[in-house]
Amino acid sequence: MSDEHVPAAATPDHVAIIMDGNGRWAERRGLSRSEGHRAGTFRVRPIAEACIDAGIRHLTIYALSTENWSRPRKEIEFLLSLLGERLRAERKAIFEHRIRIRVLGSMAPLPPALRLAVRGMERATANFDRLTLNIAFNYGGRSEIVRATKAILQDRIDPEDITEDLFERYLYTTGVPDPDLVIRTAGEMRLSNFLLWQSAYAEFYSTPVLWPDFDDDELHKALEGYAGRLRRFGGVTSRSGVAKPVGED
Repeated sequence: MSDEHVPAAATPDHVAIIMDGNGRWAERRGLSRSEGHRAGTFRVRPIAEACIDAGIRHLTIYALSTENWSRPRKEIEFLLSLLGERLRAERKAIFEHRIRIRVLGSMAPLPPALRLAVRGMERATANFDRLTLNIAFNYGGRSEIVRATKAILQDRIDPEDITEDLFERYLYTTGVPDPDLVIRTAGEMRLSNFLLWQSAYAEFYSTPVLWPDFDDDELHKALEGYAGRLRRFGGVTSRSGVAKPVGED
């Protein structure tokens, strides 16, 4: 086996998914965009359960970006209502599977009742440990970095004390390992402002499958692709297939 094909790891610890294609899925079926978004929400539980079965400990899904607020008001209002609706509908399954819920992003623009529902679910599941489901909602990677920088300045941290580890403690994802694998559905090949800091060394997998059609089989295809990757983290590969820093012979 050549160095280029030495498996990175059997299973990623953290998978992040850019759930794209709801609108196109609906359009192809003569349905409204709202119906496409609703169909997309029904894919989350099966994929979360498949992650548990595969031994994945962290799953992050991109549900609403900061840029999405430019969409028609009715669509945004529907997306906001969907979050609360699905948290209520999936509560039993979340507790049965001991899934910890975390919402990444600014809660400020959300309706008060939705903010309360989100924070209540986060508190109720805080000690669950089978899977952490991070829902990136009203989230943007650039705004997250700006927010962290402002918080560091407000805390009057000495510039000499600012390290990557310290900076990470100011991010929404503090306490969550960086994603090993980022999956994007619907054939697009960009991050779209998703986990910019955290995905510095993530493996990327794109599939033409639209998110409402992304099932267990498609997830396992992505995992198989990941297992065949060689993760160098900026280093070179030894004969054993283990990456090591450049300069070490």
